[in-house]
Amino acid sequence: MARKRKVEDQWMPQRVYRGRSAFEFRPVGGGAVRLCDLDAKQSDVWSAYEKFMAISNNKHTVKYLVDNFFESADFRDLSQHTRKDYQKYSKKVLAAFGKMDPNAVNPVHVRKFMDILGQKSPVQANRHKAFLSRVFRWAYERGKVKRNPCQGVKQFKETARDRYIEDYEYDAVYQHACPVVKAAMEISYLCMARKADVVKLHQSQLLKEGIFIQQGKTGKKQIKEWGPRLRKAISTANEINPDVFSMFVLHQKNGHPFAVPSFDQRWRKAIIKARELTQLPLDFTFHDIKAKGISDFVGTVGEKQAASGHKTESQVRVYDRKVAVVPTVESKK
Repeated sequence: MARKRKVEDQWMPQRVYRGRSAFEFRPVGGGAVRLCDLDAKQSDVWSAYEKFMAISNNKHTVKYLVDNFFESADFRDLSQHTRKDYQKYSKKVLAAFGKMDPNAVNPVHVRKFMDILGQKSPVQANRHKAFLSRVFRWAYERGKVKRNPCQGVKQFKETARDRYIEDYEYDAVYQHACPVVKAAMEISYLCMARKADVVKLHQSQLLKEGIFIQQGKTGKKQIKEWGPRLRKAISTANEINPDVFSMFVLHQKNGHPFAVPSFDQRWRKAIIKARELTQLPLDFTFHDIKAKGISDFVGTVGEKQAASGHKTESQVRVYDRKVAVVPTVESKK
């Protein structure tokens, strides 16, 4: 049941709420659409809402197509991580194409859209194009559009990240981090786990055999075996607000898990402090810790794949960043 509106907000249209800086329409599929500034008159809010709904209810727009995709079984079957990304990408896609007739969108329009985004981030341009292509492919298979305008549009070349964290760099940040970041670093490294899977780790996932992790991105289920260092990481986590009962391994004073932005702020503080005290550049991200774990794992590519939970060996090679030591002519004699 929907929560009852405050008395002062009962004049607002259905699904319209006050955001941080604007009145927002929040679709059933998630996300938020900016209508107008918070200081706008009630009549202006209603006018913006009616204008938006007129566009939204038009079945011959990309906006209508995207809304239908977000309500489809195909979208619901995607991982939570991918669904959140698609909702994020939809904002810029709809700003550019939302009012257009889907059949009027041509490859040249997609190319221009990508070129504009690509000036700041070629990778993000590729991701937005992939989302738009997914929507059009879904619509084409169901007879809603005549073609997919993204086909034949070349993506920007992406260079795989190859940053490997040296042990001394890892230790420098670890020594100057708070218990929350220390525990998260160790769990991510030892379990080769993504940040999102570590931050939301539930107490019920701590099993006798190890830590149960279902990857948010791939859905792969694994139990990461216990070891002395991993048990110490959980002990470090238990030092966080010890008087507070929480269902989460990493938790705030109210027992709730850390939101990713809140955790990222703690991570940045640890990095900045370590840089100041060690004078090292420490130019790596938290996500690079997972790559360090895979790189340091002793075994074949196949064994690394089994331990990390990746679907293919090619994905493992992207994360396996440690420079190999190979024999020379001299050392082989």
